[in-house]
Amino acid sequence: MATQIRLAEIIEALSHALDLTEGQPPGHCIRCCYIGTAIGQRLGLTEDRLRDLYYTLMLKDLGCSSNAARICELYLADDLKFKHDFKLVDGSFPQILRFVLSHTGMQAGLAERFRGLLNIVKNGAEISQGLIRTRCERGAEIARQMRFSEDVAQGILDLDEHFNGGGQPAGLKGDEIHLFARIALLAQVADVFFVNEGAEAAIAEVSKRAGSWFDPHLVDVFKTVATPVFWAELGADNLERFVLAREPGRQAIMADEDYLDDIAAGFAHVIDAKSPYTSGHSDRVALFTDMIAEEMGMATPERRRLKRAALLHDIGKLGVSNSVLDKPGRLEGEEWEQMKRHAEFSETILSRITVFADLALIGGAHHEKLDGSGYPRGLQGDQISFETRIVSTADVFDALTADRPYRAAMPVAKALAILWEGAGKSHDPACIEALERALTRAELAAA
Repeated sequence: MATQIRLAEIIEALSHALDLTEGQPPGHCIRCCYIGTAIGQRLGLTEDRLRDLYYTLMLKDLGCSSNAARICELYLADDLKFKHDFKLVDGSFPQILRFVLSHTGMQAGLAERFRGLLNIVKNGAEISQGLIRTRCERGAEIARQMRFSEDVAQGILDLDEHFNGGGQPAGLKGDEIHLFARIALLAQVADVFFVNEGAEAAIAEVSKRAGSWFDPHLVDVFKTVATPVFWAELGADNLERFVLAREPGRQAIMADEDYLDDIAAGFAHVIDAKSPYTSGHSDRVALFTDMIAEEMGMATPERRRLKRAALLHDIGKLGVSNSVLDKPGRLEGEEWEQMKRHAEFSETILSRITVFADLALIGGAHHEKLDGSGYPRGLQGDQISFETRIVSTADVFDALTADRPYRAAMPVAKALAILWEGAGKSHDPACIEALERALTRAELAAA
C-alpha cells in the first residue's frame, strides 16, 4: 500500500526551512498562517478557499532563496540579517535610506562600500524590482510544480504588491492584487512586529499602513480577530500542533508516493536557488545516488526513498548566509562553523516529518566520514548508514565535478581519483566502485 501522510504535516515542517532563509525566527510561516486564516474565516471564505489560503500563507516565501546571492552581491551584506531587518522597514524614504546606509558593505572596505552605496542610490528602484520579481515569480513557479492551485501561485506572486499601487514587481493596486496576497502581506508584517515588539506594536503598525500597504477592510477585520486570546494562542508553544489540527479540509489532501516525489523536487529547487554555485546540485546528487543504488542492486522502492533523501540532503543550507556559501576563499573560524551547521539544520527540518524521519538521519550525516573526521557528530565506520554513504559519495562527486567559488569544475576522471584517495577513510570503496561502474556504462568515466 502506498505511503500516505497529510500534506499539511509536510508543508508545515518544510516551512521552517523557508523561515531560515528569510532570516526569521522559527515558526514565522506558521504564525502567519494562524493570523491569515483567522482573517479568512472572519471574511466567511469557503472551506476550499480557506484551504488554498492556508497553503499560500505556509508557502509565501517559496521563492525567497532565489534572491539571496544577489542581495549579498549588491549590498555586500549577510542576506539572512538583511532580510530579517528589512521586514521592519515601512517603505518610507527616510527608513529605507537609513536601512541602506546601515546594511550596505558594513564588513567591506571603504572603497567597496562607497561603490556599493553609489550603485544602490543610482539604480535602487530597478534593483528592488528585480529582486522582488525574481522572488515572486520563482515562488509561484515552484508552487505550481508542487501541484498547488493557481490561486496559491497567484497569492505568492502578488505578495509584495501594496494596496495603493506602490509595491513590487508590477505595481498592482487594490483588488488587482490577489486576496490571498493582501492577507499574507498583512499577516507577515503583523507577525514580525508581534515577535519583535509585541501585540500592541503589531496592531499599531498594521493600522499605520492601512490604505498604503494594506487593504483597509482587511485591517478592520484583523482588528476584530486580534483579541487577547488570539495573541495568547499566537505566542503559545503548541501553536504548530494547533494550526495543523485546524487545517481547512484536512481530510481531503493526502500525499501519496508520487506527491512526495513532487514535494521533494520542488523544495530541491528552493535549496539550489540559494546560490549560483549550487544550481542543479540536488538534482545531480539525486541522479548519482540513483546510479550508485541501481548498480548495487537496490530495490526500486528503496531507490525512490533514497532519491528523496538526496534531493533534500542540503535543505539546511537555506539557513547559511550566502556570504559564507559563495565565499571565493577558504572558510575560517565562525564561517566554517556556520557551514557545518547546515547538516544539523537538515536533520532538524526533515525530522519534523514522520514519513521523512529516515531521510533526516541521512541529511544530518552526509558529511560524516568513515574515519570519524567528518561533522557534525564525528561518526565513524558502521555508525554511518549504508544509505548515507551512498548519498555522501554522490554529493562529493558532484561537488568536485561542478564549479565552485574557489575553483573550476574537475574532469570526471580526476574527481574519481580523489574519491579513491579517500577510500576507506572518507568514503565507502563499494560506493565509489559502484559509481565508477555506472559512469563507465554511461561512457562518462573518462570525461
